[in-house]
Amino acid sequence: MNIIEVKDLGTIEYGAAWELQEARMKEGLDIKAARFRQEEPLADASPIPHYLFLCEHPHVYTLGKSGALENLLINDQRMKALDVSFYKTNRGGDITYHGPGQMVAYPVLDLEQFFTDLGRYMRTLEEAVILTLREFGIESGRLPGATGVWLDPDTSAARKICAMGVRSSRWITIHGLALNINTDLQYFNYIVPCGIADKGVTSMEKELGRRVDEARVKELFLENFALVFEAELRREPAATAAI
Repeated sequence: MNIIEVKDLGTIEYGAAWELQEARMKEGLDIKAARFRQEEPLADASPIPHYLFLCEHPHVYTLGKSGALENLLINDQRMKALDVSFYKTNRGGDITYHGPGQMVAYPVLDLEQFFTDLGRYMRTLEEAVILTLREFGIESGRLPGATGVWLDPDTSAARKICAMGVRSSRWITIHGLALNINTDLQYFNYIVPCGIADKGVTSMEKELGRRVDEARVKELFLENFALVFEAELRREPAATAAI
């Protein structure tokens, strides 16, 4: 069974979390490169570690490599007034928002130790969220042709509750998903979320009509993540999780 190290980074600036993921990806890629050069016998090869970083970001818009800048609807001056930053990233997908009240999860996994299928990887991430939402009485699903987790996906009221975007290099993943829990949804008004103009965005708080225990959501998500990936999670307390 694969072991995944879980680290709760608390509130962390987007760029710092991105740098951390890139560093852990490089760690795995260096091991794979050494194996390819046969610098060490395969029997003695260093294991490639798996990580799952959980965090929350200050207000930030991020644009995927295939996204359109036109989907950011405000200028730099307005972003400064809103105290929101902006990053062009190397993940897939278009533009999205991260901020307080949102659970962000960044798995850094070597999929060669799980399954080498990016489509399956995305569906598995979605399943962990779908199972978690069900624990709160929220039924969700998938929208054909789109990533992420949606409510009422087959109706005109379809709305996204969890956005996703990933990058993979030699089957090592970075970036991940963002689940709206108690998120201030007004920040989505300044973008075309995920480049989809005719669909809405929602949160657990909005759907349930009450504030939601974010720590409880996180715990249930971790349980479901371990379940769908058939892995063992090893967790560090948030106060001691090392970057």
